[in-house]
Amino acid sequence: MDKHTLAIGVSQSGETADTSEALNEAKSNGAKTLAVTNVLMSKIARDSDAVIYTHAGPEIGVASTKAFTTQLIAFYLFALYLGRVKKKLNKKHTVELIRDVVKIPSLIQQTLKLDKDMEELAKEYFQYRNFLYLGRGINYPIAFEGALKLKEISYIHAEGYAAGEMKHGPIALIDEEMPVVLIAPRDGITYKKILGNLQEVRARKGKVIFLTSDIVTQELHGKVDNVIEIPECGYLLSPILSVVPLQLLAYYIATYKGTDVDQPRNLAKVVTVE
Repeated sequence: MDKHTLAIGVSQSGETADTSEALNEAKSNGAKTLAVTNVLMSKIARDSDAVIYTHAGPEIGVASTKAFTTQLIAFYLFALYLGRVKKKLNKKHTVELIRDVVKIPSLIQQTLKLDKDMEELAKEYFQYRNFLYLGRGINYPIAFEGALKLKEISYIHAEGYAAGEMKHGPIALIDEEMPVVLIAPRDGITYKKILGNLQEVRARKGKVIFLTSDIVTQELHGKVDNVIEIPECGYLLSPILSVVPLQLLAYYIATYKGTDVDQPRNLAKVVTVE
């Protein structure tokens, strides 16, 4: 790290101890620091050279949901800014990408109509003890987020994995008692590869929950147990829509299990120790 390095710290509360210490370490080595946070004048915001506020509103529940979505939007817009500054994006392409993000609120509204479907899905799966979430490309971190929310509020063991790494460990765990959530928005980049993962899971009798923006085509017929269909959007923004039904699924599974979705055991809203 040196004066040509930008260190970005991400924290909903702006008080997360390990993130704060990492930013201070970067600063001591000459790096510029940028905070992405939801809380005005929080410690990380005060200590950083610059700040992007996500303006998600008060986050009361411990398990963060809307803060996650606004962080994704913040990074998307920041990437567009850097693309323009470094002359990697022309004006026409930038306008197209901004138009895509302007559509997101209405697309999220459409996605929220899956609420009842997620409740029914939760009723079917809340008694399982293990879940595996798989995603590819920019949607593989959404596998982590889906698994994180489920374990945080329902206390069910869940793992998120990059789908390309499934054969390096997780495949040994798959059987009829292991629901597998495949995150597969139709994009032409990774979709066909994740269909290969689907075949591997089915061959081992795993339960398949398939999240996609594709309509249920012949290639899915008889190969998946459940389909979660989200609206189509630009590939770079697909994680924002993909995460919504996964958060709803975790919420309803926890509700059926009778756990406290707002104050999960052993967790704190602000992590003040390293």
